[in-house]
Amino acid sequence: MNISDSQTLFDFPQEIIKHVETPCYLISEDAVRRNCRILADVQQRTGARVLLALKAFALPALFPVIREYLHGVCASGPIEAQLGREEFNREVHTYAPAYTAAQMERVVHYSDHIIFNSISQWRTHRQLVSRASHPIEVGLRVNPGHAEVEVDLYNPCLPGSRFGLNLEDLDGVDLTGISGLHFHALCEQDADVLVRVLASFEKRFGKYINRMRWINFGGGHHITRSDYDLELLCNTIADFRKRYGNISVYLEPGEAVVLNSGVFITSVIDTIHKDMNIAILDSSAEAHMPDVLAMPYRPHIVNSAKEKELRHTYRLGGISCLAGDIIGDYSFDTPLHAGQRLVLTDMALYSFVKNNTFNGVELPAIYTCSSKENTLRLIRRFTYDDYRSRIA
Repeated sequence: MNISDSQTLFDFPQEIIKHVETPCYLISEDAVRRNCRILADVQQRTGARVLLALKAFALPALFPVIREYLHGVCASGPIEAQLGREEFNREVHTYAPAYTAAQMERVVHYSDHIIFNSISQWRTHRQLVSRASHPIEVGLRVNPGHAEVEVDLYNPCLPGSRFGLNLEDLDGVDLTGISGLHFHALCEQDADVLVRVLASFEKRFGKYINRMRWINFGGGHHITRSDYDLELLCNTIADFRKRYGNISVYLEPGEAVVLNSGVFITSVIDTIHKDMNIAILDSSAEAHMPDVLAMPYRPHIVNSAKEKELRHTYRLGGISCLAGDIIGDYSFDTPLHAGQRLVLTDMALYSFVKNNTFNGVELPAIYTCSSKENTLRLIRRFTYDDYRSRIA
């Protein structure tokens, strides 16, 4: 058993794991609160404001815990903005690559900050924004010109990226009504990467910063990871704010809010041998954890190792008809058997917000728990009606 297994079993004791139906997502309120306390300390030390990125985690059942600590949410369009306003009920910052007129009407209704991706989008919608019944801060997303994201799928600064304005896009533009700039160029990265991205952002857009009331540093900050350099982050934010007259700074992490706070529990249905040992699970990589195939991402499974490191190696296959619905090859000390439960760690983020009903595969249930309070709560069990309603 490794350190991550020990931590997982601390937040999700066996008695809880045995009492949930599978497949399911199980989220620890205690772990979420630990992460939020770290983020709240960053706010306290720097004066920055931290927002929850709903694209990574959108579970209203835990919003009461998160909003004790964080300043608000960032949304990616009208639906997330509405969720943020109605369920989180603090600041709502909304950004999308573009908005239709109908979408903008809803975004204006639910948002406190609206960030545009182009000058043409701002010009198209600014009259509607100006007629809003409440004050709205307007910002522009810019391309900082530097990123160190290893997977191209998640790199917003690649050549030809549709995200953010370049410096030349602002030449001769009257920025009256623009109160902030937003950049996003990190993905699960430490503060040293932020330092380099920020330096590139300032080199490109420094002449505009003093004209702004706020700068949004985007997401991807792995702040709650055990080895993250919190001192460097806090010093970087504090120094930036001091350089620009105590300007407001926002951070919008998603993963950091729920890092290591959720597990995915699945059961073995059958084991077969076809050139190798295969275990068929009651879950699906394609339907329940699509990042496993898209990123690709290899989730850790408690009491497992890489293939052939332990005595018994299995290919873990999903329940859908997709040939590539495979979680990966894992090894175990003892043979797997029907009915055995497997616990996949760090599965709160980008999981149920991305899942789907491909092939009619049932959606996993969602539970929350607190080992501290000795509670287990079923948040949602999905049925045929959920599948049927998604297809007309």
